[in-house]
Amino acid sequence: MTTEHPRLARRLGVADATFIGLGSMIGAGVFAAFTPAAQVAGSGMLVGLVVAALVAFCNATASAQLAAVYPSSGGTYLYGRERLGPWWGFLAGWSFVIGKTASCAAMALTFAAYAAPAGWERPVAVAAVVGLAAVNYRGVTRTALLTRVIVVIVLLSLAVVVAAGSSTGLPETGSLEPSSWLAHGWYGILQSAGLLFFAFAGYARIATMGEEVRDPARTIPRAILLALTLAVIVYGVIAVVILGTLGASGVAGSATPLFDTVAAAGWDWAAPLVRFGAAAASLGALLALIAGIGRTTLAMAREGDVPRWLAAVHPRFTVPYRAEVVLAGVVVILVLTVDLRGAIGFSSFGVLLYYFVANLAAFSQPTEQRRYPRALQVLGAVACGILVVTLPLASSAVGLAVLLVGVIYRMLRLRLRPEISGGPEG
Repeated sequence: MTTEHPRLARRLGVADATFIGLGSMIGAGVFAAFTPAAQVAGSGMLVGLVVAALVAFCNATASAQLAAVYPSSGGTYLYGRERLGPWWGFLAGWSFVIGKTASCAAMALTFAAYAAPAGWERPVAVAAVVGLAAVNYRGVTRTALLTRVIVVIVLLSLAVVVAAGSSTGLPETGSLEPSSWLAHGWYGILQSAGLLFFAFAGYARIATMGEEVRDPARTIPRAILLALTLAVIVYGVIAVVILGTLGASGVAGSATPLFDTVAAAGWDWAAPLVRFGAAAASLGALLALIAGIGRTTLAMAREGDVPRWLAAVHPRFTVPYRAEVVLAGVVVILVLTVDLRGAIGFSSFGVLLYYFVANLAAFSQPTEQRRYPRALQVLGAVACGILVVTLPLASSAVGLAVLLVGVIYRMLRLRLRPEISGGPEG
């Protein structure tokens, strides 16, 4: 039984959990997601941002409602098992672990691109992974404290970008006119929404750490919605400023639109601040990713869906230390060997499937457990399916292949060790 395993310590309050979620969302995309979004939608990425935020809100309400009832580590892996059956939970957990492991490597490489001397990107990325894994190993309160520092640094650097862009008077105001938003059609807008949704998915880390927050029925729903609201505001302001300063074509043609916004304003002195903020944002996302994946792996190990020895909790630091050490090792290998330019598409595939299961699980909850209308879960599930269809074919193909590997693994485990099922298969 799950209750026989050592439990994690409840040390996080609303502010800690909010910062962890906000650090994940800001770091995941604010310095990288706008360029590909503008390439497929032009200034219509503003509409795509609204669509992504709406989908994220639906998914957030599902996660918040479920986490209030099931306050243990694992997020939608746990919710899927409890509400829909072990197979649904496995698909959610496997999608999260695999997709977010690739995201870890992408964040480490993003950090190195801003912080490392030329030619030293991979060694610096490895050092970042090892260093932050060590922080997580020492305990979740240290994770929360470092995340607070990183979020403050990132917000200060983004404030500089907003001030610089605003000082120009936003000359490219044509890109902010509603008449230009449909220039690339609705397909382009939906594709941009899929890319930008990747950046909003960080609140999942709050739910996966449900066993470590105080008063989870109150803390988790508040932290999820507060972190998402703050992230939407930040992304909306930054999108308007960079589009107004550079224009849609300028954003689409720039690998570093926030840098170019500062340069266009003549604020060259601020470029190092933006570079430092980008590096800090990537570290914040990586830190929260390691924590969230470790907790989901812990939950899967407790049920036997991955090797049970990964369920060990450190006797002193009360963290899933074996899961985090293995995760760090896998990410280091990816950083050293794999080109992860397509990681966002693959990760989005996994994240959207993860939230599809979350919406189905929340839809199945009885009236006494409900905090939000079922219509939000219907909208969230349908929207996740639509956004998956807009992803690049290669990303979907790789995602399906990795899911199939996981399904085959679990089928073999069930055949050899039927006791791991944890209940009736559904």
